Amino acid sequence: MIFGAITNSWKIQLNDTDLPDLVSDAKTRGAKHIELRQTCLGDCESGEGENWRPVLPRLQALVDSFPDLDFDLAMAWPCLTKKSDPKGEQFQAALEAAKLVGRHTPHLRIVDPSPFDQAWEKVEDIPTEALGVTELAREAASQGVILSMENSGQPIRSMALLVSEARKQLSDEEGSYLGLCPDATNQLRRFPESDPLAELDAVPLDMLKIVHFKQARDGRAHPTVDTGDLDCLKMLQLLEAKNYQGPAIMEIPPHEQVLENLSASFAYLRS
Repeated sequence: MIFGAITNSWKIQLNDTDLPDLVSDAKTRGAKHIELRQTCLGDCESGEGENWRPVLPRLQALVDSFPDLDFDLAMAWPCLTKKSDPKGEQFQAALEAAKLVGRHTPHLRIVDPSPFDQAWEKVEDIPTEALGVTELAREAASQGVILSMENSGQPIRSMALLVSEARKQLSDEEGSYLGLCPDATNQLRRFPESDPLAELDAVPLDMLKIVHFKQARDGRAHPTVDTGDLDCLKMLQLLEAKNYQGPAIMEIPPHEQVLENLSASFAYLRS
């Protein structure tokens, strides 16, 4: 497993610190993977919403400065609630940036922030718009880019159902590029009576593209990955038992001491 950090943890520091300096600090604390999250990329991005674009030359300079780190790109994209154009300029720009930063393993993580009234328990519950991820995945696969999906309003089992259904419409090779970014703590906060670790354990290994670790206590965000509402050590052991070897990102909340909290999170999991 490859422990890493995500740039949206650094919202406070990005006000007066350049992104490369923050990446360097995270690296010295043991991060081996950096998730580059839209809206938290400093001068490596421009615009907002539909006008957001990655600034490719600056992203190139960033990743070239850290040849021993892995990177992926994450963006907000309401692909579960409205029709998406895989040939559209913004999605194509995101794929191009993912290929640049991902080097030998390009990876674009899509976060749909849309809320839903209820969990999808069967295929018929999935909105027609959400099945549009099939075409996004087909386009990403044609360019060699892994596509992982996340939505905090749906439990892991429901997102796995979506990916499984989308894969049926893809070739085996295309389907291998489509998967999940599960976040067990997000699920526990939204569905406190659920068992996100059991649902995570049920996800096929090849569907797990990237995993987020975070913690909450009494439903409130906790500054480190530590003890709390979710048994993070059990989650780590579960992933190790599945032989998951991909990125494990510490998505800890912004904080004045966020980099110290990153170190503490790594230490806790390594304990």
